[in-house]
Amino acid sequence: MTVATLSDLLSEGVEGRGVLVRSDLNVPLDDNGEITDAGRIVASVPTISALVEAGAKVVVMAHLGRPKGEPDPKYSLAPVAKKLAELLGRNVQLAGDVVGYDALSRSEGLTDGDVLLLENVRFDARETSKDDAERTKLAQAFVELVGDDGAFVSDGFGVVHRAQASVYDVAKLLPHYAGTLVAAEVDVLAKLTTDPARPYAVVLGGSKVSDKLAVIEALAPKVDTLVIGGGMCFTFLAAQGLSVGASLLQEEMIDTCKDLLERFGDVLHLPVDIVAADAFAADADSKVVASTEIPDGWLGLDIGPESVARFSALLTEAKTVFWNGPMGVFEFEKFAAGTRGVAEAIVTATGKGAFTVVGGGDSAAAVRTLGLPEDGFSHISTGGGASLEYLEGKELPGISVLEG
Repeated sequence: MTVATLSDLLSEGVEGRGVLVRSDLNVPLDDNGEITDAGRIVASVPTISALVEAGAKVVVMAHLGRPKGEPDPKYSLAPVAKKLAELLGRNVQLAGDVVGYDALSRSEGLTDGDVLLLENVRFDARETSKDDAERTKLAQAFVELVGDDGAFVSDGFGVVHRAQASVYDVAKLLPHYAGTLVAAEVDVLAKLTTDPARPYAVVLGGSKVSDKLAVIEALAPKVDTLVIGGGMCFTFLAAQGLSVGASLLQEEMIDTCKDLLERFGDVLHLPVDIVAADAFAADADSKVVASTEIPDGWLGLDIGPESVARFSALLTEAKTVFWNGPMGVFEFEKFAAGTRGVAEAIVTATGKGAFTVVGGGDSAAAVRTLGLPEDGFSHISTGGGASLEYLEGKELPGISVLEG
């Protein structure tokens, strides 16, 4: 990636300067508003810390959830500010608005090494507007918070596939730099697309084939093994003429799956057994059945042990592995064995020298939820959607703008 980086900015000097940082702090919260996985906040700390230590006045932009362009207490960044302060070991101010009176007055009062977190940028409808002029106006308001000698650091990899005000338009108005996280993410993904070591295995899970269709089309011709699990596997099984009971099924994608199996059947690997349940519940009655024998009215919530064994045999011998999407409903302990087994196989591959990447999203959450060693993978991405779009060969607006 031929862009200026955080190191370049620090060498130029940031003491006393305002620096806008776009971080990805979009973490999951439980019903009590408590953070259940702080991985993205942890990943944002190195860039912010480096700027703080160099004496910058740091103004952090981030979003949480999908508010509808207006303030919503449910999506306030208050719990994020508290956790970020804990990780940084210093006070983090939270503005009461995005670019309003409180944000402006707080930014004017910043001293060297201070950190101000703006309230959820998606509380302002202009952030995600399709109107370039509206987004530019918001970007100009962001710039006003750091002044004419300010700089912009893009460090939210999870949003670089979006042309939004705090990601894309701000970069057009200020000297711009790739943060530690964004630079590392792009370097890692480049390794997956530029002569990866073989055998190259990809593991795809999650609920919908439609969400992964583009990446399957892009990767199937390039990899040696493509493992399919999660809810999406049932549409493939249906495409083989099998009954999937009450399992998740995208009927409109069956013909597409038939076509994929015809074209890439030599690399696509589907589960041969399933953990079926009589209800979608943590305590549901369950049993392991062959993929050909899912009972009527039952639904598959995980891949079975024979599938884990077969997939593991492929993965442990791979030299490059990319994993995106769980194999089952890992949030329920009873249906977590498939995801755990596949993840452990990838850890084994890492130990044998393979380059292994967890593609963000639910997969990264599963690593932490299931207590797997994070250092058992070469890289755990913070951006599921961005990772997939990069591997699909799409241009990522938040990256291309840094190159300009």
